[in-house]
Amino acid sequence: MQLEAMALAMPRVDGHPNRREFRGVLTVADVPSDRAPSGARGHRVMLTSQATKQALPSLLGMGVDYAPELDRHDARRKVGIITSADLRPTAGAAQRVDVRGYLFARDFPDVVDEMARRKGQLGMSYEIADVRVVDAEAPIWVATDFTFTGAAVLLREKAAYQDTHLELAD
Repeated sequence: MQLEAMALAMPRVDGHPNRREFRGVLTVADVPSDRAPSGARGHRVMLTSQATKQALPSLLGMGVDYAPELDRHDARRKVGIITSADLRPTAGAAQRVDVRGYLFARDFPDVVDEMARRKGQLGMSYEIADVRVVDAEAPIWVATDFTFTGAAVLLREKAAYQDTHLELAD
C-alpha cells in the first residue's frame, strides 16, 4: 500500500467565521470517467496514477468553484480553497484523490447552506490544464501529464466521475 499526501500549512483558528471545512473525493486515477468531463470534447478521460501523483502539488491553494444550479463548473465563482490532497488506494487497482479545504462561509453563506442541504448529493470535478494524452483520437483520453488548476462542487449525478463526493465538516 502506498500513500501520497501533501498539505498547505494553514494555522488553525478555532471559530473562524469565514472557514467552513470540507473534505471530499475529487477524482479517481487509473479508471476512465463515467462520462466525458467538461472540456474533453466528448471523450471520457482516465488520469494515470503516475501523472496524478506528479500533479498533486498543483492542487494546493487552488480554488473551489460552483455554479448556482450545481450542474457545471464556473471558474469565476471561487467559494473555497484546497489545502490538502492525498492519493489513496481503493479496493481495486484505482487510486482516489482525497481533498480537504475551506469554503468561505461568511462570504458565501447561501452557498454553504445549499451544500449543507444537499448532504449526500454532492460530487466534485477537477479542473486541469497543460494536458498530454496518449491518443487524442481514442474514445478514452489517457492523460499522462497535466496540472490541476482548481475544482468544482456539483451534484454527483452531473460529475464525470460518480465516485466523487463532498462533505462539510460539522
